[in-house]
Amino acid sequence: MDAYKITGGVPLKGEMTVAGAKNAASKMIIASLLTDGEVVLKNVPRQAETEITQEIVSLVGAKTEWLEPHTLRLQTPAITSTSVVGLSRKNRISVLALAPLLHRAGEAFVPKAGGDKIGPRPVDFHIDLLERMGATIEERADGYFARANGRLAGTLIDLPYPSVGATETAILAGVLASGRTVIRNAAGEPEVKQLIMMLQKMGAMIQVNAGRSIEIIGVEKLSGCEMTIMPDRLEAASYACLALGTGGDIFVRGAQQEHMITFLNAVRKVGGAFEVYDEGIRFRSVGPLHGLELETETHPGFMTDWQQPFVVLLTQAKGTSVVHETVYEERFGYTETLKKMGADVSLFSNCLGEVPCRFRERNHKHSAVITGPRALEATDIVVPDIRAGLAFVVAALVAKGTSTLTGIDHLDRGYERLEEKLKGVGACIERIGNS
Repeated sequence: MDAYKITGGVPLKGEMTVAGAKNAASKMIIASLLTDGEVVLKNVPRQAETEITQEIVSLVGAKTEWLEPHTLRLQTPAITSTSVVGLSRKNRISVLALAPLLHRAGEAFVPKAGGDKIGPRPVDFHIDLLERMGATIEERADGYFARANGRLAGTLIDLPYPSVGATETAILAGVLASGRTVIRNAAGEPEVKQLIMMLQKMGAMIQVNAGRSIEIIGVEKLSGCEMTIMPDRLEAASYACLALGTGGDIFVRGAQQEHMITFLNAVRKVGGAFEVYDEGIRFRSVGPLHGLELETETHPGFMTDWQQPFVVLLTQAKGTSVVHETVYEERFGYTETLKKMGADVSLFSNCLGEVPCRFRERNHKHSAVITGPRALEATDIVVPDIRAGLAFVVAALVAKGTSTLTGIDHLDRGYERLEEKLKGVGACIERIGNS
């Protein structure tokens, strides 16, 4: 198994370029199954999640070709298999293939999801809404078998929570369904909006209304299109935390202000500095950091995926910080490792914040109190998931001494050329192992 050896304590300075957003690219690759026309996607990130999604569409009949290093052409003249089996690795994207396969072939089988271990992420919302639209879905030991007797029918979908994945399934189902589909309490993340823009280019009729409402009028057929994937705002925030945590200065090429407004406010509140340019955003340390109160929530709030590297930053801030996680109930598991490195982090089941929280009084330790600054010491670290993994990279680069990170396949799944980019800003990082 490969690992990273990282020696910290050096301010990182220079330039890092963000790749295309994996959370947009993977969904748009799946959306290409909705048409027999040619779809060309540009700025596609080259990491494991993209490879898995490319494998999913290829298994059911898509022909894929890399025209350039980051330009992918896809075309699915016909669905040759309705079963997504034989995946080399599992992720949560496969469930999104249900709607396109139901539209194109009338049935589908997808395996039960894998993905990051950050708390339960059930597919109930996906299954319920597809059944409301006329599908029959059977849960089996190894996955879900779905069948549609004719065309899916538009309906009212009232989501209990603005889930990104469920919203995307509803959109993929609604664009070719008969009649009108209305999604209430829909997710409004930029990646969801780009999926909508792609589908509109393909011929879909989709209206984003006020109050988290999306209205879709189903069409008979969709055509191909060309799209450029948006920059990865999660990756951009991670590099910002690297700059501020190490006392450095990094220009993040490709970072877009419109996707990071809430994050940028937090940077300013904690005592960091940034300057916005047309080509990207410069993040730099201008003095001691200080504690703050922070709550994660759905867009346009502070992203849950920004939380982990930012908490590492808060271990270096003077005073007390409070972080209330309202999206995933088990996302603070990584703080045990930070405590082993010397951080002062306490977890509470109370809702330490003002954002309405579905975890209230459910005994989930989803609030954290961080007291700093605390000098971090190097240690051996096992990476449990993508975002915690990047937080551990930040922690290792902040810490004194040399840390060894195993389980870096999670980082390979989410970040393209991470080691190379880190070395480019002065990080002392080395990959060891079999590859």
